[in-house]
Amino acid sequence: MSLGDILIFIFVGLVAGFLASRVVLGKGRGWFWDIVIGIVGALIGGWLAGLVGLSTGYGIFGRIVIAFAGAVILLLIWRAIFGRKK
Repeated sequence: MSLGDILIFIFVGLVAGFLASRVVLGKGRGWFWDIVIGIVGALIGGWLAGLVGLSTGYGIFGRIVIAFAGAVILLLIWRAIFGRKK
């Protein structure tokens, strides 16, 4: 994996994690946690896309969409397990 691939992975994670945090939680979690959420979401989304036979080769936009979907699933599961803070 080249440095460029790593930077793209981090960028996709940041965008997807930030968007998913805004949708599910109403606010971003900070750049570090948004990247972590997005990268884990990308792994989940890529795995699920592979299970249903979707291609992940739609360029950076497709990667962000799949990572976003996975990050939303991750955050919904997290919220279901640990609940909402009041």
